[in-house]
Amino acid sequence: MAITGEKKKEMVSRFGESGRDTGRTHVQVAILTERIKYLTEHSKLHPKDHNSRRGLLMLVGQRRRLLDYLKSRDLDGYRSLIEELGIRR
Repeated sequence: MAITGEKKKEMVSRFGESGRDTGRTHVQVAILTERIKYLTEHSKLHPKDHNSRRGLLMLVGQRRRLLDYLKSRDLDGYRSLIEELGIRR
């Protein structure tokens, strides 16, 4: 498992408005970013694992769609989120 429950709860409390705010776009992008980091390291260790690579590309696409949505709705929130997560866009 890439992300433990404790790590996910910490990210929800950090990026959400409340402790149970898992559906907020900021929280979803943060969780996807952690999963992408994990799969990127996995791909470096296992270069022939094409199924995980496909999953990684799907996660990156999903995160991009969420970021595009966030950018169209809340530009300041988008900018602060990508700066805090260290996403280059």
